Amino acid sequence: MTTTLLRTAEELHARVRRGRRAVVMTMGALHEGHATLVRAAREIAGSDGEVVVTVFVNPLQFGAGEDLDRYPRTLDADLKVAEQAGADIVFAPSVDEVYPGGEPQVRITAGPMGERLEGASRPGHFDGMLTVVGKLLHLTRPDVALYGQKDAQQLALIRRMVRDLNFGVEIVGVPTVREADGLALSSRNRYLSAAERRTALALSQALFAGRDRHAAQEALRARAREVPATRARAEALSALGESRAAADAAAVAKATPGAAAAVRAAARLVLDEAARLDPPLELDYLALVDPSDFTEIDDDFTGEAVLAVAARVGATRLIDNLPLAFGTGEAPGTREAHTASGPGSAPVPPATYESPGAAS
Repeated sequence: MTTTLLRTAEELHARVRRGRRAVVMTMGALHEGHATLVRAAREIAGSDGEVVVTVFVNPLQFGAGEDLDRYPRTLDADLKVAEQAGADIVFAPSVDEVYPGGEPQVRITAGPMGERLEGASRPGHFDGMLTVVGKLLHLTRPDVALYGQKDAQQLALIRRMVRDLNFGVEIVGVPTVREADGLALSSRNRYLSAAERRTALALSQALFAGRDRHAAQEALRARAREVPATRARAEALSALGESRAAADAAAVAKATPGAAAAVRAAARLVLDEAARLDPPLELDYLALVDPSDFTEIDDDFTGEAVLAVAARVGATRLIDNLPLAFGTGEAPGTREAHTASGPGSAPVPPATYESPGAAS
């Protein structure tokens, strides 16, 4: 398969369309995470359809002091990655092509959800992201668009925009791709020195610690349903000198649905330790949120949640997240596949992927 490079909307619209069209939006600097998205798009589009990969570094989603100028531009290499993964078209428009009159006067706003977590740390980021995603959806006219779950808040906002504004497109989330040691793939990883990369592993390690604590908490809940575990039973066991059994019964009796506070504490412990490393990890946020609105959950919450973290290591800001199911009876991580990359890749605990709204 030969991938065609198109630079203008006119070229794209003049192309005879065939079958189902799937689009993957990126900011370039493609890596295995992006390739995973393209392969998923190829599977959805089928042999009779077509896959479009957009490459556009969107200036609207970079704030003051962020890395717009140094963000990698590697179009020749991107074409090779896209072609090998099964893309039919790479659409790489210029800024003037996307914003012919300069910065748009009318933009899509992200609303309250866009002001939390990433939105609080990067004001205006999600407005710029949604504006370019809306434009690229109009320009590429896909049947389906695929985005990485690593940018979980971005994915949630795109889904909300498509629903609220009646875009006729299906949105598909694709799990995060990780290195063999657990680090989530990101175009920004190339900025990390060897020492910084070692520190950066704390992001995924914190998420895995939170996930493991969540699993233990859910196991306690399951036991509480199977075996009566009341305070009276714990006290009776203690009176008989069965201290270990008493402590176990007390723990079961106090188990709550997933114990969100315990999950946060387990993850925070890893991040606090990383803050003492050289170079240190500078935490932006650690949050356990409801993915419908990205507000923090409490210990009585049941349903799907997202454990999310953002931090800076050196001059590089990184994000990561894991989905967790609270009180649903699902084993942790079953809703997210894990893919390792690179030679000798070994499985690591189930995880998530990242995707202008583009993969980064």
